[in-house]
Amino acid sequence: MEKGYVQVYTGNGKGKTTAAFGLCLRAICAGKKVFIGQFVKGMEYSELKAVKLLPGLEIEQFGRGCFIRNEPSKEDFEAARLGLEKCKEVLKCGEYDVVVLDEINIAMFFKLVSVEEVLELIKLKAEKTELILTGRYAPQEIIDAADLVTEMREIKHYYTKGVMARKGIES
Repeated sequence: MEKGYVQVYTGNGKGKTTAAFGLCLRAICAGKKVFIGQFVKGMEYSELKAVKLLPGLEIEQFGRGCFIRNEPSKEDFEAARLGLEKCKEVLKCGEYDVVVLDEINIAMFFKLVSVEEVLELIKLKAEKTELILTGRYAPQEIIDAADLVTEMREIKHYYTKGVMARKGIES
């Protein structure tokens, strides 16, 4: 790719991370190199096994063993800070064709990282790198900085009937 763009997948509907991973699969199958940094996430999700199956894919988690539900802890801030530093390196090096900052919008929502820091990350990306930012609550400044924004809107979801996350579908 000669030029990479900035994409944002946001909204309260299911499918933001799934869409980003679908794009990554397509990129890897086209011979591209992909880095996925998962903010806030630290649990064992099925997609983590993909690094063993797909050459050219790297995934790192910058969260703890649980998703933040209330106030973030000191450890949540530290994990996000480490993630931010790693993603700076990844974006500056130009080695990756696609970089996903999964749940970075949630990290901003919980103030683990600032909007200004994420805008700086966007500016750091190599010209050819496609950058995808996922998560609910994308701030307007991030939407304005993006080239493509998709909002996933929940219309109906089976969790309202008590269906928990299913392995291979939601986890």
